[in-house]
Amino acid sequence: MDRIWKQHPTIEQLNLRGRNTMVEHLDIQFTEIGPDYLSASMPVDHRTNQPIGILHGGASVVLAETLGSVAGVLCVDIRKQYCVGIEVNANHLRSVRSGRVIGTASPIHLGRKTQVWQINIEDESGRKVTSSRLTLAVLEWDPNTPGLEDRLAWLTQ
Repeated sequence: MDRIWKQHPTIEQLNLRGRNTMVEHLDIQFTEIGPDYLSASMPVDHRTNQPIGILHGGASVVLAETLGSVAGVLCVDIRKQYCVGIEVNANHLRSVRSGRVIGTASPIHLGRKTQVWQINIEDESGRKVTSSRLTLAVLEWDPNTPGLEDRLAWLTQ
């Protein structure tokens, strides 16, 4: 699946797209765009911990869904289609108390109507923390959608 991307934003552009969203609130930072994968990191701190002081599983799912959804959008013609999550699962394999976790999304299936992404999240030592799978629906834009041009401008900045 080499060279799966239909859009070619920079890391800086991807990080700007997260402004004023949960991505910015959790300090999720895109770090690498490979030929068939997308990576980002997220801190393990007061924003992402559960009360007992370890990474909250829901925060890991936010990182996984963010990575898979952004990767999915990069694989479609954004002027015609967009992607939305329809199923996500996660197996939490190891706890983390501090530092950053790094997630990497790789495609399992890139179809015309659905995509399936594997997202592996590791700690800074490269130990697997979470294994997640995300299924996306690939939908057609309705040309009558209010604010469509603004949405497309935001997605292509």
